[in-house]
Amino acid sequence: MDELVVFGLSRSRGLAERVGERLGVGLADIEERGFEDGEHKTRSLVNVRGRDVYVIHSLYGEPQQSVNDKLCRLLFFIGSLKSAAAGRVTAVVPYLAYARKDRRSQPRDPITTRYVAGMFEAVGVDRVVTLDVHNQAAYENAFRCGVDHLEARPLFVEYFAAKLGGTATAVVSPDAGGMKRAERFRQSLGARLGADLPIAFMEKQRSQGSLSGKALVGDVEGRTAVIYDDLISSGGTIARTVAACVSAGASEIVAAASHGIFIGSAERILAHPRLDHIVVTDTVSPVYLASGPVRDKLVTLGTDGLFAEAIRRLHSDGSLVELLGDNS
Repeated sequence: MDELVVFGLSRSRGLAERVGERLGVGLADIEERGFEDGEHKTRSLVNVRGRDVYVIHSLYGEPQQSVNDKLCRLLFFIGSLKSAAAGRVTAVVPYLAYARKDRRSQPRDPITTRYVAGMFEAVGVDRVVTLDVHNQAAYENAFRCGVDHLEARPLFVEYFAAKLGGTATAVVSPDAGGMKRAERFRQSLGARLGADLPIAFMEKQRSQGSLSGKALVGDVEGRTAVIYDDLISSGGTIARTVAACVSAGASEIVAAASHGIFIGSAERILAHPRLDHIVVTDTVSPVYLASGPVRDKLVTLGTDGLFAEAIRRLHSDGSLVELLGDNS
């Protein structure tokens, strides 16, 4: 892999280092400087001319850097690599900011996913790789450059197959819109467990930030209910689903989501005593969770092997079919 170059911007450097270790390459050196007026610059300290470059940077907000800060830093750095004649630049974005705003739900709404895609294309990125966006089809349609959409589903299947063998289990989607995602997980987990698992979903309506709907459709009585979603933000959707599963007689309740943001009142909302565990990946660092009940419930699955394998295959012009979502 002599022509492979892997960068990790500062706030995602830990994950990038683990990916580099999997690949057997060290992270390339960079200079990141902030200025007193809030501006910043990032530049490569290695020659990238003609080389295959991967920049790992997860776009979630935290106290040190906002989402917009991180997005600008990534875009400017990609632009600098293209100006330095990099042969190919791939942005590896474990959590992609603004991916939830992919359509107009009200008149004159912004379609922010499309605008973000336009910014990536404007600085010359060749490819964007991400994990479990809210709407895979909208993500793929927004970008005109190459895109790959990885799934964390195999990681969750491995984890729960080891934990739930011989246990009566049901998979629960926290809303009807997530049924396709939950159904794929149900099929994969059922195949590993050698069982035909039931599936349920939660009634949910959202209007101007308010949630409504209380009905749980499906049977979870006497079973471990695995609530499966793409992300946990403030925790309101998960908490409503937990309450419905309790009322429906679930024996144990676990929440699983690819991205754990845990903002706002999540620490209070997710402290529900019947929510036994919360399983997420390391695409987002839980910076807003203090030590306490929710932190104690948290299980984090590593994505470094998944991203390393994707980079290895892309670098060798191999196939990512086994790593991609169903629309690949």
